[in-house]
Formats: sequence, C-alpha cells, structure tokens
Amino acid sequence: MDFRISGLPVAPFAPLFGLGDAELAARSIRRYVAAPDSQMPCRVSMVEAAPGEAVLLLPYEHQPAASPYRAAGPIYVREAAREAAIGVNAVPDLVRKRLLSVRAYDEAGMMLDADVAEGAELEALVDRLFAVKGVAYLHAHNARRGCYSCRIDRA
Repeated sequence: MDFRISGLPVAPFAPLFGLGDAELAARSIRRYVAAPDSQMPCRVSMVEAAPGEAVLLLPYEHQPAASPYRAAGPIYVREAAREAAIGVNAVPDLVRKRLLSVRAYDEAGMMLDADVAEGAELEALVDRLFAVKGVAYLHAHNARRGCYSCRIDRA
C-alpha cells in the first residue's frame, strides 16, 4: 500500500527561533547545540541536526484528538529547519535507522492497533496496520525514548 510520511510544518515554531533562553525556558523549551555524536532528529526537516547547529527541544501535542489517546511529548526542531518534502513510499534516514513504535488510529483518534519494528522494516508494518479495518492514520514514535517521530498517511 502506498503511504506518505510527513514532518511538521515550520510555521508554529518559527516565532520561537528568535527568543532568548529565558523566554524559551518560560515555555518549557530548551535550546541546545548539537554535538558531533548527538542524535537530535528535527521533526520539521526530518534530518538529524548537524554538529554545531542550534536546536530547540520542546513539548509538542502530536495527538490532539478529543479521545483518551490525546498525547504530547518532546520533539527537536532545528532553528534552520525547512519543511521536508518526502515522496510517496519514501522513508527518511532518521526514521529508517531507529526502532519504532507505530500506532494506528481511527478518524476519532482511537488507537486500533500498534506494534514495534526496526525502521528498516517499516513498510511491512505500515501495510499490516493500514489493512486493519477503520485505520485512518499512523503515528511513529522512537521506541527507546518514546518521542514522536512522524505521521504516516495513505498516499
């Protein structure tokens, strides 16, 4: 089944990029500079932050549905982020190289199924979850740290 992975739009985060550290802290946001060995996956551009690059670590409501599964969690956004253009059936490297928890939701935001897979095996899991009756969309999370990774829709 054809699918499309989407990153987040940059617009909601752009006003944060010019704020000072105290203003960010008042919003529960922290600014970091990526170290050479760090893993700071940007949820807008869908690439890892390069060494020396400024990133924001902030809370983000990734599942705003009015359901018991409403959820928020931490994400990284590069201050130089541009929105990702991800093709049909394409899996960004930062998704491909992680252990993922993929959750399947219906239109009302109720979870219908979920499973864990290595990113290298994502396509098979996407096919299986979209075959479940009533599944409208998927959310992928990094299984080890639990951070929201991306949304997956039918293409």
